[in-house]
Amino acid sequence: MPFVPHTPEDIREMLAVIGVDDIEDLFDEIPAALRCAALSQVPEGLSEQAVTRLMSRRAAADGEPLCFIGAGAYEHHIPAAVWQIVTRGEFYSAYTPYQAEASQGTLQLIYEFQSMMTALTAMDVSNASLYDGASALAEGVLMAVRSNRKSKSQRILLPRTVHPAYRHTAQAIVASQNIELVDVPYDEAGGHTAVETLSGFDGEDIAAVVIQQPNFFGVLEEVDKITDWAHANGALVIAVVNPIAMALLKPPGRWGADGADIVVGEGQPLGVPLSSGGPYFGFMCARQQFVRQMPGRIVGRTVDRDGRTGYTLTLQAREQHIRRSKATSNICTNQGLLVTAATIHTALLGGEGLRRVALACHANTRALQEKLSNQYIQPRFNRPFFHEVVMSSTLSLPELLRPLYTHNLQPGYMLADDYPELADCLLVCATETKTEEDLDVFRDHMARVIDTQTTAGSSVRPKMA
Repeated sequence: MPFVPHTPEDIREMLAVIGVDDIEDLFDEIPAALRCAALSQVPEGLSEQAVTRLMSRRAAADGEPLCFIGAGAYEHHIPAAVWQIVTRGEFYSAYTPYQAEASQGTLQLIYEFQSMMTALTAMDVSNASLYDGASALAEGVLMAVRSNRKSKSQRILLPRTVHPAYRHTAQAIVASQNIELVDVPYDEAGGHTAVETLSGFDGEDIAAVVIQQPNFFGVLEEVDKITDWAHANGALVIAVVNPIAMALLKPPGRWGADGADIVVGEGQPLGVPLSSGGPYFGFMCARQQFVRQMPGRIVGRTVDRDGRTGYTLTLQAREQHIRRSKATSNICTNQGLLVTAATIHTALLGGEGLRRVALACHANTRALQEKLSNQYIQPRFNRPFFHEVVMSSTLSLPELLRPLYTHNLQPGYMLADDYPELADCLLVCATETKTEEDLDVFRDHMARVIDTQTTAGSSVRPKMA
């Protein structure tokens, strides 16, 4: 049932009390030229039953495509129990837990989330989440500039192997604060950031170095060497990580001799559906020494005077978030509902469950790479990868993929817009949700399209070496 707070009689009574004849009179100070006309294109309201029927038809029209797109948002299996619990009233309608005495359940859950994230990343502290992975990187950059007191340059080395959307978001947020994001090219053969490339910055004043593991291409970076190089040159290390991969790969807290300093990432793989692009949530972890520079909310565990366990927001006063440039962060969105889902999801799977998911993702992507490889399609880079891999085509990629969409298949992410030099390349992903049959469907459709195009005399570029 729709919730209508005021009846026409209620409205008339309220207007009479304040001496106004019509609601429009409350806005008479707005010039007529600035007012919008009636919304003529908006249809009349529908009943709940009619809206349900309409949306069901539209959902059916979209279909359920077989999806091999990753590129920062991943289709993972979510146990039914996760959102069954998340949508309970206690969690679904919980407000930001400023009043500890009324929010112990929510605070405990956030504390458990923070504990899980520090365990995954091997870091000391975690906040209660941020808006998404991209804005978490921007906040990580701001935090690094605040924390690295030895650096005066406000220069950040940002490899091109970092997710393009993350790089663009970070640039949009930090550029106005005189922070310089310096592009670092990737190795053309390996698709990674070579330490030899970073050596060109030896001795320069660098505030921080960003490392994504695995990187946007799915390639594994030389994280130990890069971390040690950064620390040897007085720079902090900001790690951008996939939480599922952290169940299998070395966590950033153990990179190099001393580990990363700040860790950020996208939490969507932990129990959050793709959902047309959001909402998602970002996470952030750090070393203990930087905890007071960490943006967002932090939940602490303590005991009351009777010795009972209690939870509360700690280290930061509520008012600090509105202190403009003096605040550690001006945007501290806590995606509480999604953090709830991630916490329940991670608790249900446990460390071993997450590891099995990661292994299945890697195995499926390796199998997909092998099935797609032929004389026209080959892997673009020669280094190890996780659950994404870049495939290069000697055929026109748009022409090759167009027929696959008509078969309700989403074959991957074309890299041409973000990386013009990789215009013939496709980033494909296969998570644990894909079966052998799914991989064969992709391979068979691709093979038929290739056969049709090559037989019809479609333009073919020279075969790759």
